[in-house]
Amino acid sequence: MTPLGNKLKSLRVERGLTMEELTNSFNELYDLNLSRSSISRWENGVREPSNSNLSAYAKYFNVSLDWLLGLNADSNDDEKESLTRGVKIPVLGTIVAGLPITAVENIIDYEEIPQEMAKTGEYFALVVKGSSMEPKIYEGDVVIVKKQSTVDNGDIAIVLVNGNEATIKQIQRSQSGITLVGFNVAVYPPHIYTNEEIEDLPVNVIGKAIEVRRKL
Repeated sequence: MTPLGNKLKSLRVERGLTMEELTNSFNELYDLNLSRSSISRWENGVREPSNSNLSAYAKYFNVSLDWLLGLNADSNDDEKESLTRGVKIPVLGTIVAGLPITAVENIIDYEEIPQEMAKTGEYFALVVKGSSMEPKIYEGDVVIVKKQSTVDNGDIAIVLVNGNEATIKQIQRSQSGITLVGFNVAVYPPHIYTNEEIEDLPVNVIGKAIEVRRKL
């Protein structure tokens, strides 16, 4: 393992991220097309990341390129800790991966996200209950959510139905309405809401799922 690989791995491990989670975050935030194996090769020193990928690391973990490349050897651990410190966001109760339930917004915990991510909008987190989003999202997972009222087709969103019933589902839009899709169709068959139901109930997107965190 190279000095650069050691730094890349330590940044990820200290933030409590798996290689897959880091890959997904990089691809989402910086419009990259990385694979998990790329992260592994960089950490193990098999290959070195390109300048653009190194820049993504620096932005995501809020460190300098000089520090990553070992060009400011005089910097100490306290400086590094300050640079890599995350931003706390609230965990607002439980979201059901199944039938909608009344939304809970009491703060039950906190999660940390990178400073660079926090600059892009307002974020909160939710604990998942239920199995309708398996095998992508499991009960007990914490979902990091960016607050927004619209999402693209195929995005996973937090949706409010009837104003106070919340669920997490993949979104599929059509001219006639919106379909909420659970990956475990045996538990939750696709549910279609017409344009009229979207207005009358109403059905509102309140956020986009950005990242899933799982405790072993």
